[in-house]
Amino acid sequence: MITPDELLASTRAYLERREALFSKNATLSSDAIRRYDRKKEDIRSPYSRDADRILHSRAYARYIDKTQVFSLLENDHITHRVLHVQLVSKISRTVGRSLHLNEDLLEAIALGHDIGHIPFGHFGEKCLSSICKREGIGSFKHNIQGVRFLDEIENLDLTHQVLDGILCHDGESNATTLSPTPIPRDHAFELLEDRCRAASAGDEMIPSTPEGCVVRFSDTIAYIARDLRDATEVGLIEGFGALPDDIRSALGEDETEIINRLTLDLMASSAGSDGGTIGFSEEIGDALIRLKRFNYDQIYEHPKTRSQDPIIRKMFEEVFSSLKNDLEDEQKMSKIFTDFLDTPWLSEEYRASISPAGAVRDFIAGMTDRYFERLYLSLVLPKKHESYRD
Repeated sequence: MITPDELLASTRAYLERREALFSKNATLSSDAIRRYDRKKEDIRSPYSRDADRILHSRAYARYIDKTQVFSLLENDHITHRVLHVQLVSKISRTVGRSLHLNEDLLEAIALGHDIGHIPFGHFGEKCLSSICKREGIGSFKHNIQGVRFLDEIENLDLTHQVLDGILCHDGESNATTLSPTPIPRDHAFELLEDRCRAASAGDEMIPSTPEGCVVRFSDTIAYIARDLRDATEVGLIEGFGALPDDIRSALGEDETEIINRLTLDLMASSAGSDGGTIGFSEEIGDALIRLKRFNYDQIYEHPKTRSQDPIIRKMFEEVFSSLKNDLEDEQKMSKIFTDFLDTPWLSEEYRASISPAGAVRDFIAGMTDRYFERLYLSLVLPKKHESYRD
């Protein structure tokens, strides 16, 4: 019978042989950098271990009830974040396998890339960001919040490469090619903090690894066609036939065809790049930008999609104000204490250093849509009692 040490040695030897076949631009296990490196590496590669840590995080569990585009529709067939990140992971690993990149790193970045998303999607992010600016704690961006959840709030000691990929994902960008910007190993985490500040100020961040670039484009591939399918499901558009002819001619007639053409073009256009450049061909890239504009006009900014925005904004104002008052008044039975600040999984360093406004921001950012709605109702509805004796 093989001993645990022999199994570990055998597995590591296999991983080394596998990585010897990677592209010269791929990120190796030996490149991995951790902030603390508290635990000895085991049979998993460093990035595979990161993927497991993300899967077991509290933040990942909350993906299940975070919506993508349609937050206020009762339809079990529309996409939630938990499905979206799985689609991104699948597409990323398919592309990465073709380009001989590190699939473990691709999976970890893909699974964690939307951790920072908050209730009610991108509009919820706008609402929370405006409140944060007013409170003097800067703008709110979900990519930065994703890094904070995993690195600071839950303190999972993920590798710099994974955190960098999460920070630099940007499915809204119209960039159609990316060249990784390598980060020096020395002071990598100080540079990560600098890049978070730059991203908060509005600077576009380019991933430091080709794997991060692949996830960024895979994010777009995963949502762009799926949003069309969801919009059809809820009756916002009349199917993929609603697309302009030039887009359908370039990208396809349905969800599967669009995903397939974008994925194959990304692989073909990126193959053989000496500098590790990842991107689409000019023709497909231009068609993708036109498709993004179509989705923006016909789905994301459709009057029906935006019809309840004023109500949602009021909800965010009420929830933030009430929680901040509870925190400052030390109302220990408030949800911000019982469900967040007093929980055993929270980092002690975070608990000791966070400001009241920052704590409220982070608590709200971690909420699912359903939790946020229940909390709001508990704040605005009158309380019922059995008697007035107590």
